[in-house]
Amino acid sequence: MTTRRDLIPGLGLTFLGVLAFSLTLPMTRLAITALEPAQVALWRVLVAAALATTILVAFRPSRPQGGQWAYIAACAMGTVFGFPFFTTLGMQSVSASHGAVVVGLLPLATAVCGVVIGNERPSLVFWAAAVAGTVLTLVFVLRQAEEGLAFGHVWLLLAIIAAAIGYAYGGLAARTLKGWSVACWALVVSLPILIPLGFLVPSPPLGTPIPALAAFAYLAVISQLVGFFAFYRGLALAGIARASQVQLLQLFLTIGFATTLFGETWDGEVITFGAFVIIAVAVGTRARIKTPAH
Repeated sequence: MTTRRDLIPGLGLTFLGVLAFSLTLPMTRLAITALEPAQVALWRVLVAAALATTILVAFRPSRPQGGQWAYIAACAMGTVFGFPFFTTLGMQSVSASHGAVVVGLLPLATAVCGVVIGNERPSLVFWAAAVAGTVLTLVFVLRQAEEGLAFGHVWLLLAIIAAAIGYAYGGLAARTLKGWSVACWALVVSLPILIPLGFLVPSPPLGTPIPALAAFAYLAVISQLVGFFAFYRGLALAGIARASQVQLLQLFLTIGFATTLFGETWDGEVITFGAFVIIAVAVGTRARIKTPAH
C-alpha cells in the first residue's frame, strides 16, 4: 500500500510531469502552423525514441523481464502511438483552451484504469466524485462545440482513452523499474513500427520557422520523454488513481499557457465548469483508496 513517506514525493513528481505536459496542446497547435500534423505526430516520437536509445545505452539500466515487457508494450501503445496522433489530429480544429478542458477527463479516466488495470480499490465517495466530474466535463464539451460535437473533440476523447491506458501500465511498470527507464523502453520497443513509418512521412525541414521548430522540439524532448521520467515514478509511489488527480491542474496550466501564447480567453463557462470539476476531483482525491503492495 501507499505509505505517507511515498505519498508526498509521489504527488510532487506527478506534478512535475503534469507541469511538463501542460504545454503539450499549445505547442502542438503552434507546431502545426508550419508543419503537417503527420510530421508532428510521427517525428516527435522518432526524435524522442532516438534520445531514449542514447540514454539507455549510456546508463544501462536493468532490462524489463517477463510480464514487465507486456506493461511496457501497453504503455507504448497508449503514450507513443495513441495520444500523440490523436491530439495532433484534434488540435487542427479545437482551440488549445477547449482542448485543455477535454483533457480534464484524463485524471478520471486514468483513475478508472488504475482500478481495472492496477487493482486499486477507491471508495464509493471516490466513484461518485469521478462520475460527477466526467459528466460536468462532457456537458461543457457539448455546450462549447459548434453544431454538436466536432471531430476535433472526438480525436481528443480517443487521445484520453489511449493516454489513460498507457499511463496506468506505465505506472505499473514503474513499481519495479525506474520511472525514466520505463519512459525510455516504451519508446525503444516502438522503433520497429516507427522507423518504417519514418520513410513514408518526411521529417520537419530545417527551414521551418523558429517558433514552430521550437514547439516541435518541446513536444519531442519534454512532452514525449522527459516529462514521463517524473510522471511514471509519481504514479508508482502515490498510486495510480490518487496521483492521477494531480493531472487536473493541467487544465488550468494549459489554459494559462494558451492565453499567453495565442491570446485565447478564459470565458465564463471555462471558469465555471472548470471550478466544478476541480471540486469533484478534490473530493475524489480525499476519498479512501486501497492500493496493492509494491
